Amino acid sequence: MKKILIIVLMFFAVFTSGYKKPDVYVIDASKDAQLHNNRGVEYRSEKCYYAAIQEFKIAISLSPNTQASAIYYTNLGDTFMEIGYPDMAQDAYERALNQYSLNLLYYKNLVKCFQAQNIIPVKIQQYSKDKSPLSRIMLGLLYAQNGDLRRAIITLDDFAMSEPDLMITSAVKQELRELVKQANGQ
Repeated sequence: MKKILIIVLMFFAVFTSGYKKPDVYVIDASKDAQLHNNRGVEYRSEKCYYAAIQEFKIAISLSPNTQASAIYYTNLGDTFMEIGYPDMAQDAYERALNQYSLNLLYYKNLVKCFQAQNIIPVKIQQYSKDKSPLSRIMLGLLYAQNGDLRRAIITLDDFAMSEPDLMITSAVKQELRELVKQANGQ
């Protein structure tokens, strides 16, 4: 009888002991990429540019073909612009546009980069030959940066009228309003 009681007690002890499997750390590349991007932003704010660049590159390598990587490329480009390397920033900004082409900020950053390199006239010629609808956004912003507000307004308005359903169109319309105010001297 004692043997049966001991066996029953051992049986219940296994189920009532509160045993649980130990937690297992799961490696999540996208979460780690965000972590490295945030570290890069912190390093850039502390003016530790080399460390920031390395953190952004790690973030990109952990999450290379996602919409989030466009943000990482933009942060990398901003860092290069801040330290005076617009040619390296151009590559980062162009990659950001390739990852996600529906954010007007990415176009504006690339235009600022072209301005820093003094290659806006060359880029105007290049983008005026391209018939892609999104190239017209770049062309309009290049005209505006070059001081030709009339052409910029016409080009961006043409884009907004021909592509009303794109997500970027509302941002382009807002940019148009600002350019019209600027052209009217307000």
